[in-house]
Amino acid sequence: MSVIQFQRIHSEDAGRSSIEDASIGLMRKDYAPPAPPLYTSLPEEATQCLFLELPAGWVGEWHPTPVRQWLIVLSGRGLFEGEDGSTRQFRAGDCILLEDIEGKGHRTTVTGKEPVRMMAVHLP
Repeated sequence: MSVIQFQRIHSEDAGRSSIEDASIGLMRKDYAPPAPPLYTSLPEEATQCLFLELPAGWVGEWHPTPVRQWLIVLSGRGLFEGEDGSTRQFRAGDCILLEDIEGKGHRTTVTGKEPVRMMAVHLP
């Protein structure tokens, strides 16, 4: 089985945000016949998707995620900070699952000289 690595920002039992490394398993499947089989995850329902741009120098002080969502980084780089002191850098190609809907949330900083562009996929 193949896996895709991602970062997960969530609220712990005490309500403090934390960032951890996680992974999703992929299974071989006939996804788009007659193309050869490929590897897919289990499907996950989504409610909408949109694109975001965080300008160079942008700092999102402590805030919870507005909705449970996937962020897929398209360009740029930055840093996430969890309330527990955990940090993760992000750059183009990274996937982040945000689930810290309650509590103080996380802090986001654009660390590069270019804007960060992301696709956000909102989850139920």
